[in-house]
This record gives sequence, structure tokens and C-alpha cells, in this order.
Amino acid sequence: MVPKKKGDLGEQKALDFLKKKGYKLVHRNYRCRFGEIDLILSKSKKLIFVEVKSGKADFIKPFQRVDKRKIKKILFAINHYISVNSQNIHRFNSYQLDVISVQDDGTIEHFEDILSFEI
Repeated sequence: MVPKKKGDLGEQKALDFLKKKGYKLVHRNYRCRFGEIDLILSKSKKLIFVEVKSGKADFIKPFQRVDKRKIKKILFAINHYISVNSQNIHRFNSYQLDVISVQDDGTIEHFEDILSFEI
């Protein structure tokens, strides 16, 4: 499978998983000059930014590919999103960064609140 399509499929599986847990989609694939945020959702007055990693779990699981450099890029993109959408952010108390790992065998792991901040 082409990597982009594989990534899109992983994101869709992650989104379906989160919707079943009561999350509501705010934005998908937010892109700015700093990078991309795969999913932006809301739940209970929180704005949740989600990085989705998918693939095989041979030597390392997909979520283990989210390193310090990747988190730094995501944080820059989150700050950009918040500044560009400041008029809509007031309805949220805080935001958090989650990571979802979607393995080729269908296993989904959700790592909640990797980082969180009050708005």
C-alpha cells in the first residue's frame, strides 16, 4: 500500500476509535508552515490535538516514532493553530496532545495527555 494511503487509513481508524469514545472532530490534517496536526478534536471543554502513527510493530511500535523533535514540531503547529483560531478557542479550558498508534494487525493504542496546557 502507498504510504500516504496507509497513513490516511490509520488516521481514519483512529478517528473512528475516538468518536466511539465521545470525541468530536474539529479539524483534520491542519497544515501550517511548522508542520501538520493529524486530528484536532474536542471533548469536555478540552481541545485535543492528536498525532497518529500507523504501521507494523516489528522492532518498534508506531507510537515510538514520535520523538522529541516531532513533539517540538507539533507544539509549534499547535501554537499556530491557537493563534489563528483565537476567536474560537475561548470555549475550551485547556488543550492536550495525544498520540494514537494504529498497528497493521488492527491494534489501536491511545496515549492520552502526553502534554497538556490551560488556555
